[in-house]
Amino acid sequence: MMAKVSKRLRREALAGYLFISPWLLGFSIFSAGAIGASAVISFTEWRLFTPAEFIGLTNYRSLFREPLFWQSLKVTCIYMVTVPLHLVVGLVIALMLNAKIRLMSFFRTLYFLPSVISGVAVALLWVWVFDSTFGIFNVILMEIGIQGPKWLGDKRWVLPALIIMGLWGLGGPMLIYLAGLQAIPTVFYEAATIDGATRWQKFRYITIPGISPVLFFNLIMGIINTFQVFTTVYIMTGGGPNNASLFYVLYIYKTAFKWLRMGYASALAWILFGIILTLVFMVFRFSKYWVYYGGAK
Repeated sequence: MMAKVSKRLRREALAGYLFISPWLLGFSIFSAGAIGASAVISFTEWRLFTPAEFIGLTNYRSLFREPLFWQSLKVTCIYMVTVPLHLVVGLVIALMLNAKIRLMSFFRTLYFLPSVISGVAVALLWVWVFDSTFGIFNVILMEIGIQGPKWLGDKRWVLPALIIMGLWGLGGPMLIYLAGLQAIPTVFYEAATIDGATRWQKFRYITIPGISPVLFFNLIMGIINTFQVFTTVYIMTGGGPNNASLFYVLYIYKTAFKWLRMGYASALAWILFGIILTLVFMVFRFSKYWVYYGGAK
């Protein structure tokens, strides 16, 4: 009997490896080599068109004295306000879309649709929205007697504008929330109703624990995505004005392909990896205090 079980497990393991083999092959060829190469390059001074020179930890030591490093880190950290914003607003929208009313499938599709639009197209759309002359925001403000700001052209308003634009991509987290809400057994709510629980008590003691794994997943993905913002900022502001929207990944891009400092850019990339790894580890470390997995012992 044990031999049959062992043979079946081996077949299942083999089938699993066969299914993931295309990804493993692609990762080994196109990603693993580049990751290893960037680690080596980070210890060199390489201007792309000149031979690389080994300089040890110089790149890592010098970046902490570089004002643009701290500026890009500050901008990215400020933008992290979108993480709790997305968690809360996405959950509110999912709760509304979880109602059983007519045309609900249409509204769910409508809210999710912006998430599948190209990042470049979205960026160009929001450039027009935030235009200081004919942009829809300033036109509305003008109608009520308020002179709108220059948004993307003003260093005080460029980050708030990008944070507002970030709400455009709530369709993905919203859809995951919706799946989590629909996975909660209805008998829990029925039992709570019989016991006289209020809507707030049901939300606090049933809904939140029931979707806590989904909250956890969206939190992790939100942190990672925040530190990888590039396309929209590159198209909309290029890091300006006066580096007020110089996000970390955009700084890496400029360092590598504008200033041709490949070794320094590689060091920046590995610092970014360390930051994301630390934040994700901290979230995992404290998840045991608030994430509930149904049936877990």
